[in-house]
Amino acid sequence: MAGTDDNITQQQSAAKPQKQPKQPKQPKPQQSGGGKKKEVKKETGLGLTNKKAENFGEWYSEVVVNGEMIEYYDISGCYILRPWSMAIWEIMQAFFDPEIKKMKIKNCYFPLFVSNTVLEKEKDHIEGFAPEVAWVTKSGESDLEIPIAIRPTSETVMYPYYSKWIRGHRDLPLKLNQWCNVVRWEFSNPTPFIRSREFLWQEGHTAFATKEEADTEVLEILELYRRIYEEYLAVPVVKGKKSELEKFAGGLYTTSVEAFIPNTGRGIQGATSHCLGQNFAKMFEINYENEKGEKAMVWQNSWAYSTRTIGVMVMVHGDDKGLVLPPKVASVQVIVIPVPYKDADTQGIFDACTATVNMLLEAGIRAESDARDNYSPGWKYSQWEMKGVPLRIEIGPKDLANKQVRAVRRDSGAKIDIGNDDLVVEIKKLLDNIQQNLFDVAKHKRDACIQIIHTWDEFVAALNEKKMILAPWCDEEEVEKDVKARTKGETGAAKTLCSPFDQPELPEGTVCFASGKPAKKWSYWGKSY
Repeated sequence: MAGTDDNITQQQSAAKPQKQPKQPKQPKPQQSGGGKKKEVKKETGLGLTNKKAENFGEWYSEVVVNGEMIEYYDISGCYILRPWSMAIWEIMQAFFDPEIKKMKIKNCYFPLFVSNTVLEKEKDHIEGFAPEVAWVTKSGESDLEIPIAIRPTSETVMYPYYSKWIRGHRDLPLKLNQWCNVVRWEFSNPTPFIRSREFLWQEGHTAFATKEEADTEVLEILELYRRIYEEYLAVPVVKGKKSELEKFAGGLYTTSVEAFIPNTGRGIQGATSHCLGQNFAKMFEINYENEKGEKAMVWQNSWAYSTRTIGVMVMVHGDDKGLVLPPKVASVQVIVIPVPYKDADTQGIFDACTATVNMLLEAGIRAESDARDNYSPGWKYSQWEMKGVPLRIEIGPKDLANKQVRAVRRDSGAKIDIGNDDLVVEIKKLLDNIQQNLFDVAKHKRDACIQIIHTWDEFVAALNEKKMILAPWCDEEEVEKDVKARTKGETGAAKTLCSPFDQPELPEGTVCFASGKPAKKWSYWGKSY
């Protein structure tokens, strides 16, 4: 078994633990709800049948089910978030919510339903979502006279009431956030966490008297999103600005954090922070009387991150044994496993496991003991590796006699013997090291995929090699459309991911890789989810 030493192997052989029953395969639910391609569902026993490097899509489908992150539902594109993944969402929420409260942003909740009349008010905005809007058309056996939409996002839900609540300059800024679900229906190839018909997110909607205030908040929120990815999920991201073609429909400009999946050579938008400008204020008549007694329009922002964050983390860190969870977001940071042997002091071993868990819990470390007597230690090792627990502690007769434990890292498989007197201090150090190592390894892999190019031929070659491409660009929408069209047949459609805030030097005379026109900026390009 992975992660065992000779002593443990001898113990298992001598003790001849009861043969484990095979886990029954659950029937695949019949799915409804449309979609162009059939969804692939993986229902296997312990262990993965696909390799990450060989069949990434199948591997991902397996690992999120076997790692107990999700279960498939009987409606295509909808998933049950099991406690193992929901705990990760709650940990991120516990970080983000107090941070936005420091910014005097308050939580609220608006209804799930939105009228067609309101949707039609902002046509430029809703056109971007129109194919994905789900509609309620019946009540019992009766057709509704006016269909009701289910929110794909909440600008049109909330802003009629901003118009009502904002009257004078003293009503500003108005800064609200809601934690909710949204529904986006029409697409093919649903993927758990990454692309689902219903998902959880937070969405912030704020209104200010000045553009300067709005601009400042856009970047403050984006920095919080960076911290979620890099400090909690240990996933490196690039902060940057979206192109005019890729920005939020109806907004002034969009900023984002962009991650990259080396195995697939695809970028993935991690979270977005939009400055909406005054477009929505015009549509919904969000006006106020300023300090001079004059009528003025507000400046607005909206920003959101979703459960997609969890999928990105799985894709970046997972391996052929299953999930690999960063300690900061793992609901169980340390799993303690008793390793009884022959006629050893079994009760003493179990008591030591309980004492170890209690010591760690008192120190603020999320720890549990696996005392199930119908599974062998080796089977437990494999299961907790599948679930991605950052650190495993084994306690056997030798450990009991030496007043120590054996710690095994999930990220590297390294084994470390730790004396009981140093346990808390050393475990904290190990968890910190695992967190940092996961980020460092992920960043090294991501950076190795970044390629700077200057010509179209270099661009196509880099796409074929699954690169995250940094290229000089003329910043013209028609050129971006042309790049997308030209690559669609050759390599799979490529687009801008973002123009990084941290811009390399652009020497005078540099030309756009795609058009030959004078380049205005460096932008990241690639295939994307």
